Amino acid sequence: MVAGVFESNRDQKGTRKGTEQMEVNSSFDPIDIAISGLRTQGKQMKVISSNIANARTSDAGNGEPYRRLEATFKSDDDLGGVELDKIVKDMSDFLKVLDPGNPLADENGYVAMPNVSLPVEMINMNIATKMYQANVAVLKRYQQILETTLELLR
Repeated sequence: MVAGVFESNRDQKGTRKGTEQMEVNSSFDPIDIAISGLRTQGKQMKVISSNIANARTSDAGNGEPYRRLEATFKSDDDLGGVELDKIVKDMSDFLKVLDPGNPLADENGYVAMPNVSLPVEMINMNIATKMYQANVAVLKRYQQILETTLELLR
C-alpha cells in the first residue's frame, strides 16, 4: 500500500480542515502487468521461433529428431501479471516420412521427423504477436493518460 496525502482547505461549512490520509492500492499497476505480458510473450515467441527453425531437423544431435517445445505460464502473484513457468518438450509421436535413400531411414525406409506442425506454430506465433501488441497498446494508453494529467496540472 502506498499512502498519499489529500489536503482540503475547507469543510462543508467553510471552516478550515486538517490533513487527511488517503490510501492508494497499487497492487495492480497497469505498467507492471503490461510489462510482464510483454516479457512473457517475447519468451513465447522465442520458443515458437525455435520450433519453426527446427521443423525439418531430423537429427538434433542425440540420434532423435528435434522435439517441439511448449511454454507454460503461471500467474505472477507479486505483480498481478503473468510469468513463464517452464518450457517443456512435447512428447507426442514423431512424424514418419518415406525416404529410403536417407541415411537416417529405418529398415522400412521411413525417417523420423520433428513433431512440429508449421500451421500450428504460425497460429501460435500470430496469437503471441497479438497479445504482445495488446500489452504495448496498454502502455501507450497509460502514457497518454499520464501526459493528459500533466497537461491538466499545468
